[in-house]
Amino acid sequence: MEKKLIGMKKRLTNYGDDDFALFLRKSFIKGFGHNDDALDKPVIGIINTYSDFNSCHGNLNSLVEASKAGVLAAGALPLSFPTISLHESFSFPTSMYLRNLMAMDTEEMMKALPLDACILIGGCDKTVPAQIMGALSANIPFVQLVTGPMSVGSFKGDRVGACTDCRRIWADYRSNNLTNEDVLEASNQLVPTVGTCGVMGTASTMALMVETLGLMVPGGACAPAVSAQRVRISEETGALAVKIANLNHNPRDWLTERSFENALRVLLAVGGSTNGIIHLTAMAGRMGIDLSLDRLDELGRNTPVIVDLKPSGEGYMEDLDKAGGLVRILTEIADLLYLDELTVSGETLNQIIKRTRMSWPQSVVRTRGTPVFDSGGLAVLKGNLAPDGAIIKQSAASSELIIHQGKAVVFDGLADLSNRIDDEDLDVSSKDILVLKNIGPKGAPGMPEAGLIPIPKKLARMGVKDMVRISDGRMSGTASGTIVLHVAPEAAIGGPLNYVKNGDEIYLNVNTRTLKLLVSDEELQVRKKKMPIITTSPKRGYGKLFHEHVMQAPQGVDFDFLKGVDDEDKL
Repeated sequence: MEKKLIGMKKRLTNYGDDDFALFLRKSFIKGFGHNDDALDKPVIGIINTYSDFNSCHGNLNSLVEASKAGVLAAGALPLSFPTISLHESFSFPTSMYLRNLMAMDTEEMMKALPLDACILIGGCDKTVPAQIMGALSANIPFVQLVTGPMSVGSFKGDRVGACTDCRRIWADYRSNNLTNEDVLEASNQLVPTVGTCGVMGTASTMALMVETLGLMVPGGACAPAVSAQRVRISEETGALAVKIANLNHNPRDWLTERSFENALRVLLAVGGSTNGIIHLTAMAGRMGIDLSLDRLDELGRNTPVIVDLKPSGEGYMEDLDKAGGLVRILTEIADLLYLDELTVSGETLNQIIKRTRMSWPQSVVRTRGTPVFDSGGLAVLKGNLAPDGAIIKQSAASSELIIHQGKAVVFDGLADLSNRIDDEDLDVSSKDILVLKNIGPKGAPGMPEAGLIPIPKKLARMGVKDMVRISDGRMSGTASGTIVLHVAPEAAIGGPLNYVKNGDEIYLNVNTRTLKLLVSDEELQVRKKKMPIITTSPKRGYGKLFHEHVMQAPQGVDFDFLKGVDDEDKL
């Protein structure tokens, strides 16, 4: 039997002489002060995504050091290395545009370096899915470590945190209910510490789903970024990484479609971000698993929202952590889960639930009999306006608008929206439906979080807080409102959304899952002939790659050539 290569002996640089390649490799790594004993041990890579542009990862260097301590104590050699770091507020045109690039960076670095296992450290919205997409494709044992949520601030006596309160405060400012001084004061409190958004936005949603998938240490999703608990989790992650390296306990060998359905259940039960379905679909796609929007909707009909966190509820992630975190949620919906699914720790979900007894009173995780919302936080809409589906976060929508018919007020893109939304002459009323085209994967590009179309100022000043809004783009998981997203096919590739005109009547019925443009098929065909699709592809670089290969929202907005598995990569 051929002896398995470990550590520095793996993935030797091609010089035509493997012994020389190992000699040269060890000579250079000794420049860091490592001795021969250390260089004979398994190597645990630690992905470092620290960036001065990324306060979500502001604690990351301390987590790297704690992870290293765990690796060393378990008898392996920890070596950290950098990859792309993405922050939602510092990525032009949008971090989603760069998610696939980060996934490719992660995959290629993991495949290039001599790793027996890898710790992925990330947190901000697109970083965790990018890392897992890349790691699943690299086909190397890995464990995820999230940076953790930020703490809560205080504004005018109320607890606040990014970014649901950011949007509420900005809406109040647009309505002339807050002054410039108020907004300045609020900006000092909305992000009071490093860490990810402290509400049930995309970062928190992804952390909980990844723990449900079994890809991090049990209890690893919710601990605050600045807590000692987060440091202890990091050290435990280091020890676990050594264990999975020695056992070759590779997630690609034990993750199943049922694992991903468990994550969908949690997405629904926590009132999670609409982004979660796109990212989970892309992650599953790297395994060759197709997640269906129809199945998501089916699961949602008997999965209540039981977590009382903003934007669907009132609490913050630090409250969920004190209530018991993910295990408290899993315990409450255990009968809806596949409990025999494995995790990276080697335990099943059932074993983790049974050994984690929680008896103290709390109010953040509701019982099934007293939910925040009766059925799943997300609903899938279909109809002639969205033949391939659209998403609405019904748990964060206005009850009086979930069945609504109104006149379309159409914006042809982000520039058009910016130029006209606050025009005092804009022909719009609170009963109308705001429609924004060309912010899908190809149309924007990158499917930006512009689906939260602002209420026109003249209506906001009248006290209008919500309207039905429809687009082929995305919305931040921290946002709320009656907002239809991910309309597919998108306008830029000839989806029906492209042919909506001002004054068209649109019918929305969340209860029957209907999104319909009240225009005849014959009229739509006439419009298609008069309004041909003209797209311009970038001529070089990543932009060209993105435009030519990005898939639609129901396929996770991944690149078509990255979907599925390649067993030749298994090492």
